[in-house]
Amino acid sequence: MRKTTDYYVIYDKYFRSSKSALRRSRSKYSSIRGNAISPYDSLIQDAADELGWDWLLLAAQVFRESKFDENSESWAGAIGLMQVMPRTGREYGVTDLYDPVQNIYAGMKHIMWLQRQWEKKISDEDERLKFVLASYNVGLGHLQDAVRLTEKYGGNPKSWQDVSQFLLKKSRSKYFNDPVVQYGYCRGSEPVEYVDRILDIYQNYKEILQSEEETETADGQNDPSS
Repeated sequence: MRKTTDYYVIYDKYFRSSKSALRRSRSKYSSIRGNAISPYDSLIQDAADELGWDWLLLAAQVFRESKFDENSESWAGAIGLMQVMPRTGREYGVTDLYDPVQNIYAGMKHIMWLQRQWEKKISDEDERLKFVLASYNVGLGHLQDAVRLTEKYGGNPKSWQDVSQFLLKKSRSKYFNDPVVQYGYCRGSEPVEYVDRILDIYQNYKEILQSEEETETADGQNDPSS
């Protein structure tokens, strides 16, 4: 459907329109009311402080992973709010991935590890963030393969725009059988969409909460008792 006009009309209406996002946020079905995004905001804020992230960015990632469902399980066996694999949880000493505290801790520690892998290679923070998010989704090895392909074919290995194109190409035999590739086939559209979606959600969260704050300020100024 991505190749049709209807797809872009629907996408623009429901995901790119800040007005429709604000309208949905004020719906009784929305979790974004009263400057709160989820029941786990305080846990997310603490973890974001450890990462040096805006907490709304981490909240966007948690939403993308599980829609804030602590009991969520993927077909691949990932569990909980941040969809952590059991073996990854064990690496960080976590025993119960259905526990929101332990799950967010494991996810945060894994992000910190990924940040360390990329920080010496990509100095630009905005670019590095995209590499970290994509690595969280598809694994560090596939991103490293895409970087090597980018270098081989003359692209910029520090540019997400360039590297994401070769991540997409890793689903084609010419590329996943290339001698510089160590981790084989990858459905690259998934991590590329993952990064785009998280950044879109993050932007929506910022706009929504800013609008809420502006509304509260205006209401306070107009209140005769204030």
